[in-house]
Amino acid sequence: MQFTQILMRNLFSKYIVIGICLIFSGKSFSQSPQTLAQIGLFLNDATVYSDKYVTPATDAAVYQSSAGWMSSAKKRKLFAVTLGVYGNAFLVPKSDRSFEIKNSDFSFFTIQNANSEPISSATVPTALGNEEQYYLVGQLDSNNQIKMQTPKGVGQESIIYPYIQGSISLWKGFEVVGKYSSKVKLKRGNYQVYGLGLKHNFSQYISSLTKHKINLAALFAFSKEDISFDFLDTYTSYGNLGINRITGKVETCQFQISASKEWKKLELMLSSITNRSDFKYFLTGEKGQIEDIIPVQYILNEKLKDIYKAKFNSIWEISGRYQFNKFYVQSSVAFGKFVNTNLSLQYEF
Repeated sequence: MQFTQILMRNLFSKYIVIGICLIFSGKSFSQSPQTLAQIGLFLNDATVYSDKYVTPATDAAVYQSSAGWMSSAKKRKLFAVTLGVYGNAFLVPKSDRSFEIKNSDFSFFTIQNANSEPISSATVPTALGNEEQYYLVGQLDSNNQIKMQTPKGVGQESIIYPYIQGSISLWKGFEVVGKYSSKVKLKRGNYQVYGLGLKHNFSQYISSLTKHKINLAALFAFSKEDISFDFLDTYTSYGNLGINRITGKVETCQFQISASKEWKKLELMLSSITNRSDFKYFLTGEKGQIEDIIPVQYILNEKLKDIYKAKFNSIWEISGRYQFNKFYVQSSVAFGKFVNTNLSLQYEF
């Protein structure tokens, strides 16, 4: 099966190249073979830059989606319903706000500063970084230069977004949990998360634990995160290249074990979280006339499959939950590679 997939992909790539050559042969370009080669180099460089620019943001999205899944480790009464409004704050580390580029990293582009002067290297923002910009310059052919500014980051030290979460307890100590956020507007971007989880209480089987109000529970959850940013507005004599927005789609499977201790109306909980996330990336935007010559956006999205990846994370989370009447206030901190905080107000029916 794997051999067949590789063979099909290689054949597909050859057909794309043949198709492009045929298209070019029907156009009146003075240096079409050179232009074709330069576009190929441009596609490679755009893929490299996309990976370094967006990956820190999608890594951060995993921490944001992992927070606050389990509000309590204790077993609840049958069909008890809890609804809550949550505010999540992800603290952007300095190390993930920028990356270095060099002329030696590129086959097509060279770097210029804000005064359009050639330079050999620059520190540019990731999607989580600041607004500092440089120019990337390349020559498609003797008459067509591509000169574009590097994309800006969100320019925020923390990314805050609200979402709602609810749960209903079932038989035998099981509980179904769901979370949802509408598309949250970020500075030059959007973020959305939604998912479902299933929790089970284990301390119900150990009387010595329940006697001392110690609770043990496990949770499995699946979530999807969509995060997108303004990317590269690239205009040529062939029109826009259609890559002015980049989107990361993340699917995360999470396993969580939690232990808590109750003191009257206060419950403190410690959780160990392990998750696996699959990352996919897409470029979108207004297509220009170049699409009549070469399907640049489509080919780029095919090339971005080379940077699809899967990652495992190990996260610790500490939370405190206090009850007054039927309301609960809960605060949590998750930490590992990143730090993520969460604050919620919940109501139990």
